[in-house]
Amino acid sequence: MLSPLLANIALSVLDEWFMAEHQETMATVRQRDNRRQRGVANWRLIRYADDWVALVNGARQDAERLREQAAAVLAPMGLRLSGAKTLVTHLDDGFVFLGHHIQRRRKRGSRRWTVYTYPSKKAVNRVIAKVRALIHPGQPDLRTLLIRVNAVIRGWCNYFRHGSSKRTFSYLGHYVWHRLYWWLRKRHGGMSWRKIRTRLLDNGWEISAQGIVLLDAASIPVTRYRWRAWDIPTPWSRRTEPSPAA
Repeated sequence: MLSPLLANIALSVLDEWFMAEHQETMATVRQRDNRRQRGVANWRLIRYADDWVALVNGARQDAERLREQAAAVLAPMGLRLSGAKTLVTHLDDGFVFLGHHIQRRRKRGSRRWTVYTYPSKKAVNRVIAKVRALIHPGQPDLRTLLIRVNAVIRGWCNYFRHGSSKRTFSYLGHYVWHRLYWWLRKRHGGMSWRKIRTRLLDNGWEISAQGIVLLDAASIPVTRYRWRAWDIPTPWSRRTEPSPAA
């Protein structure tokens, strides 16, 4: 689409401003530690296309001040922050970014606080709506239906598998299975559950047609990103010239 592309180009001014500020005063661990000791906030910009979030290590007024500065940087480009979408929130309350709900919580069974990433409620509702739209009484062919539903499940789960998504995947898998069971009953004139299990399902539970088996969302493995602390490379490192060839 053209609009996100133009927004992506226009938002490069925000990248440049954040990069210049960060490189000058927060580029090293020592600089950031010194700022904390003086009660000055540290922050970092994370942006993907026309969606971005600024993470602030400081007080709420520091985050609000940074929001005002970002608005001032964008104003000459004819851009303004959306009042409905732009908010200042604490990490313990969580926020949504790129469909993920990111929130710090106490780890179960310990006193350690950990940042968790979950599929947001809006993202879950969207995939449920997409599945519901696919599985309708007018769909004549089970094999074609399974191919389309499997593609939706696989794509959505692969996107959200880097996080605490196992419980959500299980919920999605149960919903899809029961939705297809409802479709089979409609297709076969309200056939009873026992007859559907014995006549239409493999092994009593598996829904399949001509070699195509319903993909169980819970079977898709969840792979957490490895915590690398300070080893994570920053995109704002100063550019270095390549060494001359020997």
